[in-house]
Parts: sequence; C-alpha cells; structure tokens
Amino acid sequence: MPGGGEADGAHESIGTDGAGAQEASGVEETAGLIEAPDAGDAGDAGDAGDAGDAGDAGDAGDADLVPTGSFPDLTEDDDLDSALEALLLVVDAPAEDELLATAVDQSVARVRLALRRMAGRYTEQGSGIDLRRVGDGWRFYTRDKYAPVVEKLLLDGQRAKLTRAALETLAVIAYRQPVTRSRVAAVRGVNVDGVIRTLVVRGLIEETGTDSETGGILYRTTELFLERLGLSSLEDLPPIAPLLPEVDAIDDVE
Repeated sequence: MPGGGEADGAHESIGTDGAGAQEASGVEETAGLIEAPDAGDAGDAGDAGDAGDAGDAGDAGDADLVPTGSFPDLTEDDDLDSALEALLLVVDAPAEDELLATAVDQSVARVRLALRRMAGRYTEQGSGIDLRRVGDGWRFYTRDKYAPVVEKLLLDGQRAKLTRAALETLAVIAYRQPVTRSRVAAVRGVNVDGVIRTLVVRGLIEETGTDSETGGILYRTTELFLERLGLSSLEDLPPIAPLLPEVDAIDDVE
C-alpha cells in the first residue's frame, strides 16, 4: 500500500540520519532516536488510513452487489399468486396443496385460498387458461371455449415431419415398451422430456401406468402409431433400425 511504502521510507531516512548524528554528537543522536517512533507512528497511521480506505472501498463494493437467486418475499397475495403460477406451469401432473405450500414456504390454508382466488380470477377474466382442481391436485388447462383453436394448432403440427431426435425416441419406446423416459434418455444420452411431450401431443405415444421400482411414468405406442406405419400390431415391426444403438442396454438402466 502507498501508506506502508511511505512509512518504510520514513524509517529508512530517519535511520540514516540517526547514524550520521551518532558520529557527530550525542545530542543529535538523542534527537534521532526521539524522531524514530514518530516515523513509526506515521507508518502505522498510513497503514490504518489505507486499511480504512480499503474497508470503505469493500463496503462500497458490497453495496453494489445484487443478490441473485434469493427466495422472493411472498407476503403480498399478488406475489404468492405469481409464484404459484410459475410452479403450475412446470408440473406435469396435478399438484397437491401440500406440495405447492412446501415449495412456496407458506401454510397450506393460505395456498389453498390463493389457488381458489386464482381460479376465480381466470374464469372472471375469460382467460384461455383454466385452473382446475383434479382429484387431489391443481393443474392448468386450456379453457373449453378455445379447444377448436388448440386442436387446429396441434393438427397442423401433426402434418410436420418428425425430427431425427423424435424418431430415435419413438423407436426406443416402440421396441422396449412400456418404458420410462429416464431409460429412453439413458439410451439416447440426452434429455428427452421435450421430445416425449411432442410425441404425446401428436398421439403417437401415451402414458400407461408407472414403473413399480422407480415410480416413473411408463410410455407405450398408440393405435395411431400403428396406423401411421401401416401395421396391424407391434409384432409386425421391422428389425431394430440402425439409428437405435445398443438398444438391449436399456434393460440394464436403473
């Protein structure tokens, strides 16, 4: 630090003057010895000043930092509603009150009240989103009024060709059904969540229970899949395609 350097210089200068004074006279030597502590004090003061400046600079830097990933304040109802919306957008099955309450760190009673408030608001506004309680959980659905619009989009999408990723995923499911998405992902070596959703939307695969060991959702091909391939049953499937590497390894995946 600059202050420390100046202090060292002060010590060095005084030490030299003291040595010269000792050769000249005892009085000047005494003066030199008296001045030395003053220089040390100056050095200490410089260090303290620099330390204070550094501390101030550190405080200023800390003040400029913006915390990221901190848990939001959900005291206000609007903030809680927004948090619940975010959760409901990512669930793939109806979410129970207790699960949502744990996620937002709020009481079940308050979360249940918020969900009912949100559902009523969507209905009152005529929103295309419908928040429904199904069984023991809540989930977003499209409102029945706009079903024709949704169907048009999905049917138009079905005329588009499947991507290579979708074909590979469909092949794994076809030859090893029923199978969980985690096992499909293990064979392909990539995340298949998006592809699975696409195949479900197009009606080529469907859910068929859960795996007894892992609890994961099992998928199988549909009648539409056979119809599109011109097959009467799964027994008519051709030999495993070259694009499906090491398919037997799927049985070893936990």
